[in-house]
Amino acid sequence: MRIKREMTPGGKQAVLKIKGEFNFALVQEMREAYVDLNNEDIVVDLREATYMDSAGLGILLNMQDYLKKSDGEIRLINCPDAIKHVLFIAKFEKKFRIE
Repeated sequence: MRIKREMTPGGKQAVLKIKGEFNFALVQEMREAYVDLNNEDIVVDLREATYMDSAGLGILLNMQDYLKKSDGEIRLINCPDAIKHVLFIAKFEKKFRIE
């Protein structure tokens, strides 16, 4: 698996850790990682991500929509510079908290 989900103690926050390329190949695995989350805070840890394309961007938007999260509620953390560049080109700082 290239996505690992960890729940913080108390279960109030879900951390989705992405490893490798964040692209169309992860659509189903990513959906399975978040489909049962309801009221938890969502953090996507991109520390081990090596690449992101438009499909990866779409996955994030679909997750936000599915979970009915407002702009800025989902955090994207530990973004490598190349991925952060893609996120800012796509103006994702308006939709997600990029840290």
